[in-house]
Amino acid sequence: MTKKEWNVLKPKEALVSQLASDLNISNSISHLLVLRGITNYDSAKSFFRPSLAHTHNPFLMKGMEIAVNRIDLAKSNNENILVYGDYDVDGTTSVAMIYLFLLHEGLNVKYYIPDRYEEGYGVSKKGIDFATANNISLIISLDCGIRAIEQVQYANKCNIDFIICDHHNPAKILPEAHAILNPKQLDCNYPFKELSGCGVGFKLIHAYANYNKIELEKIYQYLDLLAISIIADMVPITGENRVFASFGLKKINKNPSIGIQSLVNISRRNTDIKSSDILFGIAPLINAAGRISHAKYAVELLIEEDHLKAKKYSEAILKNNIERKDLEKIITNEALEMVDEKMVSNVVFSNSWHKGVVGIVASRLIDVYYKPTIVLSENNGLLTGSARSVKGFDIYQAIEKCSYLCEKFGGHKYAAGLSIKKENIHLFIAKFEEVVSKSIKPNQLIHNIDIDLKMNLLDIDNKFYRILKQFSPFGPENKNPIFISDNASIDGKLRLIGNDKSHVKLKFSRGILSPIDAIGFGLATSLKSNNNECVKICYTLNENTWNGKTSLQINLMDIR
Repeated sequence: MTKKEWNVLKPKEALVSQLASDLNISNSISHLLVLRGITNYDSAKSFFRPSLAHTHNPFLMKGMEIAVNRIDLAKSNNENILVYGDYDVDGTTSVAMIYLFLLHEGLNVKYYIPDRYEEGYGVSKKGIDFATANNISLIISLDCGIRAIEQVQYANKCNIDFIICDHHNPAKILPEAHAILNPKQLDCNYPFKELSGCGVGFKLIHAYANYNKIELEKIYQYLDLLAISIIADMVPITGENRVFASFGLKKINKNPSIGIQSLVNISRRNTDIKSSDILFGIAPLINAAGRISHAKYAVELLIEEDHLKAKKYSEAILKNNIERKDLEKIITNEALEMVDEKMVSNVVFSNSWHKGVVGIVASRLIDVYYKPTIVLSENNGLLTGSARSVKGFDIYQAIEKCSYLCEKFGGHKYAAGLSIKKENIHLFIAKFEEVVSKSIKPNQLIHNIDIDLKMNLLDIDNKFYRILKQFSPFGPENKNPIFISDNASIDGKLRLIGNDKSHVKLKFSRGILSPIDAIGFGLATSLKSNNNECVKICYTLNENTWNGKTSLQINLMDIR
């Protein structure tokens, strides 16, 4: 396991003191706010009281008016529309949202998700042929399409118009679509650039609702789907994403759609669903359908309005997820054996690996060998897989410099997908290693944990945690605050848990206060079993509910 370095963040003390005074809050809470760019009353109010009224006018997005007019024309002409999306969580939630909205507004609509194994990522010729066979004259692509130049050209020849809703990085040459909605286009003036694919889709139905004087409540009913996409796709939880995620989580906890309620039930999450429950519980279930069988089954579940059918669909997806976990464990162990520790990048491949789990395996390799990683699976001479990066390093740009060796690629700064002919793989590995070696900084190969605050365990109480909870939802650029404490004294014996006993449960003493519970995933070997052993700990805080009783709990990240 890569050694982790603790990097204690230090905001300007003058700003901390001033904000604490202005808001009448403790220096600890003020410290955490300043680290998140909250330095005055107005920004604090927006942070703690997000409002849907503070989101941007959707017509600021380039191409929006053209897109809305085209959908209106489709309705007037009684045209058939195909909603086309990627097979991950962002894509399937997008498809479910747009499909349901258009259906409820009386449009003729079908949906299509490409097969991960037969068609691969993005818009496929097979999907366009499906549209032709079903007399479709308009395709709305979601979470994909920004690089589908040849596919859109093919659709144009088939007299099918395209509206592309995407959030991936555009190339210099764009597809000849009827309309392109992507805030990352260089000449797009939309103020917030970090929407998820589902977020771009939501702005489309928001614009359509405004244009046609439809009550906004009709689009707000899809905020639960939008929140899941934002959290699962790991886009920054700032700006509009923070607003949408906040209200979407409220909907999930109060009145979720039938499909999402079924996922909550099957994942056995606590009643108070948080962003971490989505990331580690709900999202993997949705993803499992596309990884093991077909992502269309995830869409079937998300649009289902019958409780019994939803239960049946979610149980099938649960079985997919169990199979996914087993495959992931086997492939991770095999991939770890292939890593060359002397290199600054990891590129591993095999013809026996299941394509559906290579992205997760790439993340697992980074947990052990902290460096940019690509994991590929071979099928019929083509290697296809996923890339994951380390903090601060743009893996998309690195792959772009090797793109002449790729059949196709696309993605973000920290995650990408790519395909390479088998005969080019060794040339690619050498070139990718060269690119990474020249561009990565030495500190980017060190797994730094950014620490928000040094805490005394005596200062952690329910009042402090009640305020801390209001910092949520957590995610990139608004992470769950990370603390360190020196001289944390273990109270009593450790309890090893998990099938392989790699996790540990324990308590820490707090003087006159009751001991505080702690759990450390994968940290069993980092601790001795001595009562009163003193350690330095790095952790986040959460609540744990057991037998109807809720208490504070330390989630250990590292121990010294």
